[in-house]
Amino acid sequence: VQLQASGGGLVQAGGSLRLSCAASRRTSSNNAMGWFRQTPGKEREFVAVVGWNGGATLYADSVKGRFTISRAYGAHVVNLQMNNLRPEDTAVYFCAVGRRAVAGQEASEYSYWGQGTQVTVSS
Repeated sequence: VQLQASGGGLVQAGGSLRLSCAASRRTSSNNAMGWFRQTPGKEREFVAVVGWNGGATLYADSVKGRFTISRAYGAHVVNLQMNNLRPEDTAVYFCAVGRRAVAGQEASEYSYWGQGTQVTVSS
C-alpha cells in the first residue's frame, strides 16, 4: 500500500497551500481519508478527515474555517486546501487511510500512512 502526498512548501503567513494525497485505489476507495500533522518533539495531531463518499467531514478546532478537506465520491485522492496559514501551522503533514468508511481524530483509527510533506509558514 502506498500513499503519495504532494503540495507542501514554504509560504508566508496569510497565504495558501493545497495538499494532495493519492492512495492505492483498492485499499482506500471505501475508507475514510484524513490528514494529520507533526512537529518535532510533539505527538501527531489530527487535522481533518473525510468519509468514503466525500460527504462527512471533521476538522480540528485549530483549522476550522481555514482548511477544507475534499475528495470525490469513493475516490482514492484526498485534498486539503489550506488558507490563511499561520506560523503555528508549520509541520510535516501526513495523509492516512481510515480503517472504516468513517473515522475520527484518533491515529489508531487509521491503518495506512503516507511519508509526509513539509509545510512551513513564515511570519
